[in-house]
Amino acid sequence: MGTDRNFPGVPESDDDDDAVQFPDAGSAAPRSRADTDHARDGAIQASDSEGDSCSPDTCTCGEKTAASESAEKRIATDGAGAANVDEMGELGDLEFTEPAEGVSQDVDNGAPDVRVGVPDGADLDTPEYSIRAEMNDIETPDEKTWFMELDEAVIDEGRCIQCGTCVAACPSDSIGVGEDDLPELVKMCTGCSLCWDFCPRGGMRYERQWKITGGDDNVKGAGDPITEFSAKVEDDWTDGAQDGGVVTGVLATLLEAGEIDGALIATESEEEAWKAESFLATTEEELIENAGTVYNQTLALGNLDLAQWEHKLPDKDWDDLSLAIVGTPCEIEGIRALQDFDWDYQAQNEGIRAVDYTISLMCTKNFNYYSLMGEQLEEKRDISPDQIGKMDVLNGKMMVYDHDGNMIVEEDVANFHDAALKGCDECADFTGFCSDITVGSVGSSDEYSSVIIRTERGMKAWELTEPKLDYHDLEDKSAVGKLQGWDKKKAFESLERPFDPDAPRFIDYTDHAENYGTALNPHDQGH
Repeated sequence: MGTDRNFPGVPESDDDDDAVQFPDAGSAAPRSRADTDHARDGAIQASDSEGDSCSPDTCTCGEKTAASESAEKRIATDGAGAANVDEMGELGDLEFTEPAEGVSQDVDNGAPDVRVGVPDGADLDTPEYSIRAEMNDIETPDEKTWFMELDEAVIDEGRCIQCGTCVAACPSDSIGVGEDDLPELVKMCTGCSLCWDFCPRGGMRYERQWKITGGDDNVKGAGDPITEFSAKVEDDWTDGAQDGGVVTGVLATLLEAGEIDGALIATESEEEAWKAESFLATTEEELIENAGTVYNQTLALGNLDLAQWEHKLPDKDWDDLSLAIVGTPCEIEGIRALQDFDWDYQAQNEGIRAVDYTISLMCTKNFNYYSLMGEQLEEKRDISPDQIGKMDVLNGKMMVYDHDGNMIVEEDVANFHDAALKGCDECADFTGFCSDITVGSVGSSDEYSSVIIRTERGMKAWELTEPKLDYHDLEDKSAVGKLQGWDKKKAFESLERPFDPDAPRFIDYTDHAENYGTALNPHDQGH
């Protein structure tokens, strides 16, 4: 008996009477599995008796059946007639058509609006190439503002204060941070206008935010705080802190009391000495390790994407998270404005909503890291960043100390003007009007911090921290007021737009362009 062949398409069954219907070449009537088996056995027996191996689809005796001819027609080829499978469906040696050589597409050097290779007699209505030029002449509506406008009016003009508000505001996560520590477009801009609206040097009228957050009193003098102190933390670790270590003391107390799950602060880069980077501290040890002030921005609001801190927030529900943030007054203005709206800020959204406590650092200006540490200190004064143990700006002086506490630089801060962020000149918010607590050194003696409590939430943080503090009434309120007045005067001289706390919070780009002389729709002009 010849070797049994497996015929496809016949399922196994426990019941030989189950009918499995399939098309038959010789008859339209259905056949049962029993009929099929009977026919197959008969074919095998016939083969044994005649010495030939025939089947319904093949024949070795020289006579082709109708079924075998039909099977040949079903064999797949490569398009050039070469079959890749045999008559039983088995894959054989593959044959491919040789690629053409020396033949190219029929292309000429004619005008780009002329179609080539059009068949004779075909009448194609082809748009002229000039339609593209006409589309380029369509102007963007003035009320639609793109990142390119922010880039044109603020970043390229050197007015960016590196707060990161534009990164946080973008609902499509299209803005990132470049190697120069400035915002840049990382994917397509949708023209939603939010990066422009919330920029404290662009579309956000920051003095209006003062009134929205704290009322009319915030526009005058140093505002109308609840109370003010000169304070310091009584603990050994304060030797490495700035002034009295109050910021670290407050944050550590909030963590200990379970009021917050972490605090977004500044840390020193591991790669570049005295370069500030954002860091989420979740323990008292981390807070103490990073105590002190670093005089350059971290784009803090651009680091509220909780995914980058997920490893520090194990088993935390982001919707129930509570954070504190420490920043310059412009950063606190930004977070307050963002929180006033229910828009979805995408990757930054949960982080923005989680910020419950804000601490502002008194600030007259901040610096570009590479200009301050590289050009001013290392190149002009031969002081390497690795030599520096502490820096401070106090009483109009830039003071730099080595690791042994010896002062190695004491100069008028005006000597470092070229390293300062240009946009800081337009800021009139020395004492952080939008924060819960303001902390600085002006108005207090050495080793003490000046503390201004502005909100009920700030008062709660103070009362929790009070047992750990040595404090008394603010020593010199006039010093704070004078510096606030000086800062405001400088801002009035630098601002190209009117200072108006009663005007709308958001400034149209067209109005800004009229005041600052920047281009309208610069992306249209770029075509």
